[in-house]
Amino acid sequence: MIKTKEEIEKLKYASSLTDKGFEYICKNIKPGMTEIQIAKMLDEYMFSLGASGVAFDTIVGSGVNSSQIHSIPTERKIQEEDIILMDFGYIVNGYCSDMSRTIFVGKITDKQKEMYDLVYKTQMNAIENIKVGMTAKEADLLGRKFILDKGLDYNHALGHGIGQVVHEELVLSPKRDTILEKNMVFTIEPGIYLENEFGIRIEDVVLLKDDGVETLSNATKKVVVI
Repeated sequence: MIKTKEEIEKLKYASSLTDKGFEYICKNIKPGMTEIQIAKMLDEYMFSLGASGVAFDTIVGSGVNSSQIHSIPTERKIQEEDIILMDFGYIVNGYCSDMSRTIFVGKITDKQKEMYDLVYKTQMNAIENIKVGMTAKEADLLGRKFILDKGLDYNHALGHGIGQVVHEELVLSPKRDTILEKNMVFTIEPGIYLENEFGIRIEDVVLLKDDGVETLSNATKKVVVI
């Protein structure tokens, strides 16, 4: 679970390429494209940058499909005023990246903006306050508290360890007492999933240091409307 300096550099590089992938796909998604086409386009671009494979099957969920935590891309076509949740990661030099972003087509509704801001606030609370010596369940609560305060919850852990495989043993969960240590690398990925409406998730890979966490994936988390 604890990474060497060389492993950390490889994880940083893998995440930096995934940042480029997100920027690329935002410029190329168009209404009428299917979820499957978007996933394939993103994968092919990442392979062109040097990724040797996917860390997991790329997730693209649009409209109501975004409310599924792990949706499988379908032939659903992107529409005007749509929402698109993407979760993607790639293997680069033997190490994995993992990122989730949620974007909007044409406009964002007031309810979507409220939920997006809540997920962002929740993630930033975890990023700014997770420290060495904290337990996994204490970290999980930092990433869940604002959503719980709104009477909502999400049915997955706040994050997981990542390295040569995309899901390593470390899990930031209410059920885990693992002590967080310097040079652990893990994801922080809160989400909100409103059944039969939409879902929003924001996920980044972070490195735990003596003075807190450093975010390794740095694609914008501002609201993106394409």
